[in-house]
Amino acid sequence: MNVLLIVIYVICGIYMVLNFKYDIQMFQQNSYRIPRYWKWLKRNLGSSWRLVDIACLFMLFSTLIPNVAATFIIAGVAIVKSILIFRKKYKKPLVFTRRVWRLYIVTALLSIAAFVLMATLPGIGNVQYPQFVIALGVLLLLTICSFIPLILADIILMPVEAAINRRYINDAKRILRSMPDLNIVGITGSFGKTSTKHYLQRILSEKFDVLITPGSFNTPMGVVRTIREYLKPYNEIFICEMGAKQKGDIKEICDIVHPNCGIITAVGPMHLESFKSIENVQSTKFELADAIPAGGFIVINNDFEYCANRYVHNVTPIRYGITNPEGCDYIATDIHYSPLGTRFTVKGKDGLNLNLETSLLGEANISDLLAAVVMAWQLGVEPDQISYAVKSIHQVEHRLSMKQTPGSVTIIDDAFNSNPVGSKMAVDVLAHFNDGKRIIVTPGMIELGAQQDELNEKLGKYIGEKLDVAIIVGEYNREALDRGIRSTDFNTENLHLVSSFNEAQQVLAKILAKGDTVLYENDLPDTFK
Repeated sequence: MNVLLIVIYVICGIYMVLNFKYDIQMFQQNSYRIPRYWKWLKRNLGSSWRLVDIACLFMLFSTLIPNVAATFIIAGVAIVKSILIFRKKYKKPLVFTRRVWRLYIVTALLSIAAFVLMATLPGIGNVQYPQFVIALGVLLLLTICSFIPLILADIILMPVEAAINRRYINDAKRILRSMPDLNIVGITGSFGKTSTKHYLQRILSEKFDVLITPGSFNTPMGVVRTIREYLKPYNEIFICEMGAKQKGDIKEICDIVHPNCGIITAVGPMHLESFKSIENVQSTKFELADAIPAGGFIVINNDFEYCANRYVHNVTPIRYGITNPEGCDYIATDIHYSPLGTRFTVKGKDGLNLNLETSLLGEANISDLLAAVVMAWQLGVEPDQISYAVKSIHQVEHRLSMKQTPGSVTIIDDAFNSNPVGSKMAVDVLAHFNDGKRIIVTPGMIELGAQQDELNEKLGKYIGEKLDVAIIVGEYNREALDRGIRSTDFNTENLHLVSSFNEAQQVLAKILAKGDTVLYENDLPDTFK
């Protein structure tokens, strides 16, 4: 029995350690912040995965099954679940950074130490529950409550991580000090900042050597990593995307890079779960404007109320807009959409009158493009260079990007994110397609705090008024979207409620026909159902 017992211990121990991977993955997706992770955890404590382990724990201490039989069953469950861990695919898998490895190792060591203590300490157990049962129970308990050793490991490592971060930040600051002629452009906003970043890079590249923060490297340490790993002495402009989920996040990045100009693309109801109010969103986004030194300037989207009503006193505000031209220094006008793209004119109070063509669709894209044009113009890019660059810009992947399938079905991919303005615009774009059925596949919008239900119901109503087929994915916003759609004259036979994107694909396979257009609007991360 001793050899078999050791094998069972090893199997269950391996499963316990592998099981930490998912918790650390969710911790990473919650920005390594315990309060955010705890909010996610409270929604997911009753997951079926965890319930299986709880059932195994009860079985181990049950008098209905002999202890030895129970241990073999538990080992079998551990083997099956370990295999499933390796096979499971995620939309955003765990990135094994050095920090993750440190967290993983300390979490595993704490748990293994607790198990070894219970397995070897004299006097543990009795006739009914021998020591090996107690030890195996501890293994199961640690697996069920895997968040406890994880949080404890993070607390233990906090001084270490702080010291490492300080060293990296100081190194990034040193690199920036060595490049005094580098223009640093900050870009932030509730939405539109990533698209604006890419559009601006393309336009500025006609005249300058430009570096941008890659992917979603819009956190302080993401920006630091960009500087340390990608910034070269010959770069002339550094475009720094700045993300935020709570007050002070933008200021923290500005204190590292010290931008001399910037763009605020929008202030809207995003991340209200952490910001609590739109006023907090506004003050956080405008931390960029507050950080610009004298002699610099900030480009602001006046189409949003909480951008237009925010006074900027420390530097020159340059305001742009489409729907709210009053008070703007630059506007986009004479906008004409076609299947091939968009034509529009940029007019400025300084006399700028620039006719532009782009393959981009949708008012929000034109707004983001307008911000990039204004910034490029302020930095000295010539009108003909702007015109050429704008014409060659392609849509950023997963942001209203379009493609045709061999079966003559049009796919509109807007899956990267979703917000009230962007989702409405995406529906408007889809509504312009009249050759076949207009189909939306969406799980709705997230991180909208107390307005989550209301805004998703409004989206549902808009879908019901504009489109032909709706496929609602998952449970998170199902009731609100369903309620909104059913409040219209929408044919409910064309309303499909499915549990996953795989099920959505099965529905599409049955209903798609030549000439149809499918919009994929938002794709919830793994932290949401």
